[in-house]
Formats: sequence, structure tokens, C-alpha cells
Amino acid sequence: MHSQDSLPDASPEAELHPGFTLDWTTYDDVDEGSQRWSTWLSVEPLSRGPEPRPDWVVTSQGAVDTELGILKTGKEADVFLLERGDPLEPERAVVMAAKRYRSSEHRTFHRSAGYTEGRAMKRSRDERAVKRKSTFGKQVAAGEWAVSEWEALKRFWALGLPVPYPVQIDGTEILMEWITVDGETAPRLAQTRPDPGLLASYFDQLRDALATMVQSGIVHGDLSAYNILAAGERLVIIDLPQIVDLVGNVNGFDYLMRDCTNICTWFRQKGLERADEQGLFDELVAHAF
Repeated sequence: MHSQDSLPDASPEAELHPGFTLDWTTYDDVDEGSQRWSTWLSVEPLSRGPEPRPDWVVTSQGAVDTELGILKTGKEADVFLLERGDPLEPERAVVMAAKRYRSSEHRTFHRSAGYTEGRAMKRSRDERAVKRKSTFGKQVAAGEWAVSEWEALKRFWALGLPVPYPVQIDGTEILMEWITVDGETAPRLAQTRPDPGLLASYFDQLRDALATMVQSGIVHGDLSAYNILAAGERLVIIDLPQIVDLVGNVNGFDYLMRDCTNICTWFRQKGLERADEQGLFDELVAHAF
């Protein structure tokens, strides 16, 4: 038997091995009415934005998402403002745009059959449900459009195109960079009245962006002054769920011509006479081959 003097010191003051010590921080509960714990770690890695990520992206496990209100309503989706931040690092909080596609009440896109030409769903059951326009089919459609926009945002970002940085996708919700001017949401191009010099710069920016798209075999498919944001001296292209394959889609070149017409018509109306849709279309087609 060991004597009492030989027993280890069991007093509270005894030094513990570092391997048995834990360090943690306590967080307050979230307000379930307007907050949730950050969903960053609950989505799979492929559902997070491409690397290298901007330094403003919040990845903390203790971050909280706070609803700030609705930014824009649409037929297929609504856009909300959402702040994500760790309560212990309030200076790093960031406001993002949360685009949420509707599910059961979702209405399919106008002329959506033309946009989805050549696309194939993973499961035939889902495809049949979408064609029947059942409640389940509408839910599937919402998810398909969200995934389509997510993939487009990632692809465009990788190409260096002017689009919001895609932060993550979770079901029918896409979190992306909130494009601002002086702390306010950037206006749509259609709402601006740029001076001649800025107008010409805007047109050149769009021409270059369209050229990059067609070189990669992509057409926006619904480009107009209403889905382009004017962020000061630069333009940012938004609303991408309907992008089409220039060659793989039988309507690819028709959509390209329509994009050119929409853009050039607006620029001519604002005084840029060199904005010619046929000339722009011919120039872009030359880039495609």
C-alpha cells in the first residue's frame, strides 16, 4: 500500500496537463424572430464561395445572421439584406444580399423552356414533376433556378467578370456581395443619367464583359439596363439564373442578339450613337469562334 504522502495532489490548485484544459467562449442565444446562427458551416464546402475569398467574408462559427429587411421583390425571388457577424468581433460584421427563390408559390420564368434548352435534371422524377407544375415540381424548379444562378455567379467570378461575389448557397437561398455606393444599394443602370464620358465607359465595360462571356460560350440571356448595377464608375451584372450555352442552346445566338439590342437601345436613348446592336453582335460572334 502507498502511504498518503505518496498520493498525487488532488487539490483544486493542482496543475492540470495542458491536454485536459479547454478554452471556450459563451454566446448569447439568438433572437429567433430576426436572427439565426450563421449557416456558413452547415452547408457543404462546394456550397461556399470560390477561393481566394474576399477578406470581408465572415466564417466564424459563432457568427449570427440578422435580418435587416427586404431590398427587392420579384416574380421568382425576393432579395433581402442580411448582416452576418460574430458578436465578439462586431467590427468585422458584413451586410450581404440574400436572394431567396420562392418554393411552393414559385412561378416559372417567362419563356423558361427556351432558357433551359439542353439542360438536364439529375432525376427524371424531378423533371416530370416540374413539367406537371405540381407543388413539388415548383419546389424543385425553385431549387434548380437557385443552383443555376449560383453556378453562373461562380463561373463569372472565376472569369473575372463584374458580378457580386457569391458567398454561399443553402437550398433556395443565395448569399452574395451587397453592391453599394456610399453605403446605399447601387442603383440599376436604368435609374442613372450618366454624363457622356461615363456613358461611353459603361458601354465599353459591357462590351468587354459580353466578349468574355461569348469566348467562354455563355450568353446572359436577359441582359438589360434593369439587371445591371451602376456602382460609381463601374458596372456590376446581376440576375443570372437564365444564362444559356451559346452553341448548345438552339436559341443561343437569338438570346445574344436580344441582349445586344436591349443594351444598345438604352445607350442610344441616352445619347451614345455608336451603340449599334448589329455591330456589337457581329463583333461578339467573331469572339466566339
